[in-house]
Amino acid sequence: MCDLNRSQREIQKAARDFARGEFDKDLALEMEKKGTFPGAIRRKAGALGFLGLHFPERYGGAGLGLFEAALVAEVLCRQDSSIGSALIFSTLGAECLLRFGSEALQQRFLPDLAEGKACSALAVSEPGLGGQWSAVRTTAVADGENYIVDGCKTHVLNGGQADFYIVLCRTTDDAAGMLLVEAERPGIAISALGRKLGTNMTPAADLRLSGVRVPADHLVGREDRGAAQLESVLEEIYVLTAAQALGIAAGAFDRALSYVKQREAFGRTLAAFEITRHKIAAMAARIEGARAVVYQAARSVDAGRGGMLPATAKWLSSLAAVQTADDAIQLFGGYGYMRETEVERFFRDAKTLDLLFGGRTALKRKMADSVIGKIRR
Repeated sequence: MCDLNRSQREIQKAARDFARGEFDKDLALEMEKKGTFPGAIRRKAGALGFLGLHFPERYGGAGLGLFEAALVAEVLCRQDSSIGSALIFSTLGAECLLRFGSEALQQRFLPDLAEGKACSALAVSEPGLGGQWSAVRTTAVADGENYIVDGCKTHVLNGGQADFYIVLCRTTDDAAGMLLVEAERPGIAISALGRKLGTNMTPAADLRLSGVRVPADHLVGREDRGAAQLESVLEEIYVLTAAQALGIAAGAFDRALSYVKQREAFGRTLAAFEITRHKIAAMAARIEGARAVVYQAARSVDAGRGGMLPATAKWLSSLAAVQTADDAIQLFGGYGYMRETEVERFFRDAKTLDLLFGGRTALKRKMADSVIGKIRR
């Protein structure tokens, strides 16, 4: 178990108590079925400070690090994979504002995110882009004191739910920038993608931006550094997603362990059979290994030296979550794929997180670039 100081243990306990008190199993099943965003729970989480732990205090946060935010993400997703992910993803894109936004943008938009009163989204993916951010086709053309934005963004988490989007656009002939675009601006069309494999409390949509007029002071960072800025904030996104996956793995394990201790076959509990004990041991070891890497990655990012650790944490914890949830289904037997046992939902949510933000192949490429160096083309 990784060492935590007293303050970190208290944060962990507070998040655990909150989740146990607010995350109702039957409510979660119904919200996941309908694809309902847990807005009321988000507001309560924000009021208690769980959504802005790593935001500066002047913007409604606690002024703590990414490590403490990762601890909370793990705890929330351990209690319920879908609600936990929806809460953590409700501030997606805030990392861009925290690192590169102007004081005016930070003051205007971050407090409501921290307090759970608003939701944000990161709109970067496009058809055929494949993670080559500098090749983005959505354009932002300067027009006096505004930019005129045209283009299409795909698979935007919180699409249609967000109050504002951080949009990656081509701002010059050979470079990209980021713009903060409020959801109510004329010219934005939302096309909901419908039900996904998992994380269905977090909506996903395609965005079409047609002549959207955005003030020039909504530029986030430099006009020609959007791709590099995105690569930088992906470190934090990887860590927070990895922490969610870690929590999902632990939550599936908790439920499987409780089940095999109670379920009897041939006059003994399932936990008494050697094959069950071996599977439980492998699950526990997998989780502890992932936890060590996730915690190390969070601390490294806080220290300004993420390197290959964020991508490694996302890769290993996502794999651990998928494998552990799959093992949990196997241990539950015929009950494993029933919605009421929760582990089938944990599996679906784990696999969805595994695919987000590039998936394993993209993560391995980033890890190889860190170890070997980038290939010159």
